[in-house]
Amino acid sequence: MAPQDSAVSSESHLGPQQDHHHHLRSIPGEIPIPHGPPGDHDDDDYPVRDASADERRIFGHVTRPDDSYTPDGIYWADLPWSRRVGFVSKVDRESAAQELKTIGSMMKEDPLSPLSWYFRHAVIPGAGLGLEGYVLFSIGNLEPLFAQVWPECWDKNVTCSQNWIASVTYLEIIGIMVGQVFVGIIGDWIGRRWGLIQDAIIMFFGLLMLTASWGLTMEGWVICYAWSLFFYMLTIAFIGLGVGGEYPITATSSLESAVTAGKLSTREDRLHRGRRVTTAFLMQGWGQFVNQVLLIVLLVIFNSGSGSPPYSASAAQFAFRLSFAFPAIGTAWLVYYRTWKMPHASKQLAQAKSKSHVTGYDVTALRYCFTHFGGRLTATAGTWFCNDVFFYGNKLFQGQFIKVISNNPKSLMTTWTWNLVNITVSLAGYYLASLLIDNKLYGRKMMQQIGFFMCFLMFVIPAFKYEYFTSPAGIHAFQAMYFLSSFFNQFGPNSVTFLVAGEVYPTPVRATAHGFSACLGKAGALLASVLYAYIDNQTKFYVVPWFGLVGMLLTWLFLPVTTGLDLKEQERRWSYIRQGKAHEYHGVAVNPAHLSLWERMRGVGKTYDPELDWKTKIEDMRADWEAVQAARGPKETEGDAAEGHGMPDDGEFSQEIHNYFQRSSPKNIRSGGVLSEKIPENESAASK
Repeated sequence: MAPQDSAVSSESHLGPQQDHHHHLRSIPGEIPIPHGPPGDHDDDDYPVRDASADERRIFGHVTRPDDSYTPDGIYWADLPWSRRVGFVSKVDRESAAQELKTIGSMMKEDPLSPLSWYFRHAVIPGAGLGLEGYVLFSIGNLEPLFAQVWPECWDKNVTCSQNWIASVTYLEIIGIMVGQVFVGIIGDWIGRRWGLIQDAIIMFFGLLMLTASWGLTMEGWVICYAWSLFFYMLTIAFIGLGVGGEYPITATSSLESAVTAGKLSTREDRLHRGRRVTTAFLMQGWGQFVNQVLLIVLLVIFNSGSGSPPYSASAAQFAFRLSFAFPAIGTAWLVYYRTWKMPHASKQLAQAKSKSHVTGYDVTALRYCFTHFGGRLTATAGTWFCNDVFFYGNKLFQGQFIKVISNNPKSLMTTWTWNLVNITVSLAGYYLASLLIDNKLYGRKMMQQIGFFMCFLMFVIPAFKYEYFTSPAGIHAFQAMYFLSSFFNQFGPNSVTFLVAGEVYPTPVRATAHGFSACLGKAGALLASVLYAYIDNQTKFYVVPWFGLVGMLLTWLFLPVTTGLDLKEQERRWSYIRQGKAHEYHGVAVNPAHLSLWERMRGVGKTYDPELDWKTKIEDMRADWEAVQAARGPKETEGDAAEGHGMPDDGEFSQEIHNYFQRSSPKNIRSGGVLSEKIPENESAASK
C-alpha cells in the first residue's frame, strides 16, 4: 500500500532490441547505440558515436527502467506471452514485497502509521467524491421517506406538481452534466487548484441550502429543495461551475499528484498509477455507505426509537436536515485543505503550458485532441454512457426481490438495509479493481470488457425468465444476480471509465476530455431515469442488457491499453504531435500493445522503433536540460552545479546526468564528446 519513490536501479538495462534490429555502424570494441532519423546530410559521411559503458550506466535507469525492461533491453509488452508472464509476475512480486517491508517498518515506528498514510493518499484526495457520493445517494434514499411521510405531495401528486417531483432527479443529473463539462474546461484553463477550491466552496454552500430549504407550502418547499439541489450540482458564479466537476478535477489531480511531488516518471507511477486514482474514486462508495448508515441511525433516533412505519413528519425533518448538515462540516474542512494545503495542484499543467507558450486555454491542444485522439473520445465517452445506464439500472433488481424476500417490504429499514448490503458488495468490487487495475496481465481494458459482459449476463438472464426469477422459487438466484451486477459494475466499467477518461489524454486537455466523457456518461443516467418512467419492469430488462454489449464493443475497438505505460511517455509523444512531428516519435506510447485496435488500423503503431527512440530520448532530455540552463542564466547555473541543481524539476535527472550534459555541451564537444554526436570521418582517432 505504501508507495516507494526510491530511485530505480542504476544497473545497465541498455541493449539491442531482439525484435527490432537495425543496421548500426559502430566503432570496434564499443557497444552500439541505436541511431535516430537521418538529418540533412548524408549519414554515410558521419559514423555514429557509440555508447560507452559509462554512458549506459548514466542513462540506463532512465531510458530502460528495470520494472519495464528486461536486462537485455526488451520492453515488457514486446516479450512473447510466456516470457511476459514471468517478467511481469517477478516485478509485481518484488514490488509487493517491498511495500510489505515498508509497511512493517512503518508499523515498528508507529502501529497506526499505515492508516495515516492511507488517509493522506486515498481519503483526502477522494474526499470531494466521497462527499458528492454521500449527497447523491442521500437524494435517492430520502425520496421513499418523503413519499411515506408526505404522500399527497411525493406519491399521489395532489398538492405538488408531478413535474416538480420529477425535477428533483432531472435537475440533479443536468446540474452534474453541465458542471462536469465546465469545470473540466476551468481545470485546463485556470488550473486544477482553482477547480478543486471552487468545487469545495459550492458543495459547502449547496449543503447549507439543502439543510435550510423551506417553503410556506409543501410545493414551495419542494421547489426550494429542487433548486438547492441544482445549486449543489451546478451554479454559475463568475467563473465557477458546480460540483459535477468533482469528477474531472479529482481524476486529473490524482493522476498528476506524482508530478506535483516532482516524480512523474518514477517506478511508483508506472506500477501503481491506476491504484492511486481508483483509491480516490472509491471514496464515492464510502460516501454512500456513510450516508446509508447515518440515515438509518437518525430515523431510528427521531422516530421514537423505531425504524418501522409510520414515520412522523418531525422524524423526517430531523433525519433529512441533519443528514445534510453533517457533511457540510466535512466540506468546510475540505475548502480549508484545498485552499491552503494544495499549493502545487496545477504544477504539471503550468509546465505543459510553459513548454507550449500558452497562457490561457490551449485551443490548439483541444483541436489536436480531436484530430489525434478522436477514437479515444469515442471510447471514454461512449463506454461511460453505457455504464451509467447499468449503474442506475441496478436499482431495477432491488425493488423486485425485496417484495418477495421481505415480510415488510414497505419498511424503509428493509430497503435501506438491503441498500447497505449492496453498497458493501460494491465496495468489495472497488477495492478489487484497485488491486488488479495495474496488473499488466489483466489491467484496465480487460477489466472493463469483462465487467460489461458480466453486467450484460446479469440483466439478460432474468429478462427472458422474468416470472420465474421474481417468484419465491427463483428469488435467491435473482438476488445473487443483483449483487453480482453491483460487484462487476465497480470491478469493471465504473472504476475503469473514471481512470482512463483522464489517463489517455495529454495534460493541456486532460480535465476537458474527462469532463466531456463524464457528461456523456451522465446522459446515460438521464436516459435511464426518463426511460424507466415509461416502460414496465420486464421491458426494462429487455432494454438494459444491450448497453453492456455496446460498451464491451466500444472498449475492444477504441480504448487503448495504458496499463504499465509511463505517463511521461504519453506527454513526450504529445510534444511531438504538438510540433507537427508525430511521425518522428518512436517510443512506447505508440507500441502496438498500448494502442487501440482503431489506432492500429490507422497505422499509428508503424512508427514504433525502440532503437531509434533510445537516441531521440537522450536528445529530448538534453533539450530539456539546455532549456533550463538558458532560463537560469550562466552564473546561477554555474553556482548550482556543485549542488546538483540546474536540471528540469521532474525527478529523473541525477547529478551524473547533469554533469554529463554539462561536459558534452557544444563548447565542450572536443574535450568530452557527445552521446550520439556524429563525428566527421576525417577526424583523428584521438579526437574521437
